[in-house]
Amino acid sequence: MASVIRIHEHGGPDVLRLEAAEIGEPEHGQVKIRQEAIGVNFFDSMLRDGSVDSQLPLVPGSEAAGVVEAVGSGTTGFDVGDRVGYFASAGAYATERLIDAAFLIPLPQDISSEQAAGFLAKGLTAWMGIRALHKLTPGDVILVQGASGNVGSILSRWARASGATVIGVAGSKDKLEKVRAGADHAVFAQAPDALDDIRAVAPEGVDVVFDFVGRATAELSAAAVRAGGTIAAIGAASGQANFDAVDLSRRGVKVVSGGVPQYVNASTAGKASAQLFQAIRDGVFSDLDVSRYAFTDAARAHEDMAARKLAGLAVLLV
Repeated sequence: MASVIRIHEHGGPDVLRLEAAEIGEPEHGQVKIRQEAIGVNFFDSMLRDGSVDSQLPLVPGSEAAGVVEAVGSGTTGFDVGDRVGYFASAGAYATERLIDAAFLIPLPQDISSEQAAGFLAKGLTAWMGIRALHKLTPGDVILVQGASGNVGSILSRWARASGATVIGVAGSKDKLEKVRAGADHAVFAQAPDALDDIRAVAPEGVDVVFDFVGRATAELSAAAVRAGGTIAAIGAASGQANFDAVDLSRRGVKVVSGGVPQYVNASTAGKASAQLFQAIRDGVFSDLDVSRYAFTDAARAHEDMAARKLAGLAVLLV
């Protein structure tokens, strides 16, 4: 029997229940995975507390990594013993699971299951930002709203390593040091002279804003971007941004957005994951910490996430 963590009612971390489950055997197009590491994301907590509409009961989580244990008839591309990861398949909080082979990404031998589970969803979100929503070029000056968050931290480091000048924005003063670790400049969003600090680096405005915050940062994002620049609205932690569409249109500013599955799909996943794995090998994210929890401690991981006590990328180890 496998173990899963299931939610039967919305609420706090205590609604995460460890249960036994019969997984069965894979059908056509599926494989069975023995999971080794599972990524914990803020979206998991939104499913848990009901912030996102979902049908109960459910097994949260969408990214993990492990080893193929069985292959369904007619399923091609994977064999028993292959190491694989995925980032967009619901039901990841499990020691074993069945999954459509189309979701799987082969893992190189030098990328651990822990690295894959910690980086795939967040790293490919960053890839979407700097490779799809805006094709970053050396010399770009960028502004990252929410630069202290996991995706913001990854994007900031990757962009800087790619030759961009990175201005990171922190929502609170105690996050400025964390932002400085991944950016060339750090700005406190609530400071009266925040825009002046940005303009000191980019007098005409930044080339692109990567906004993971939304409504609370929309005004500063719009003021900071240059004429003809881009706002990549990737997240909305504070609610959807309300930009002045007339003003942005007059200035020739593009607002782009989208979800990772839209840009990292069957035709691009190989290239995107290969570039992410190379960045990991190159040490681009080597200073980012990992918060490790036993699979049975998923509730504690959610408690720490809610209390903002996570030291880094959170993973459950099986």
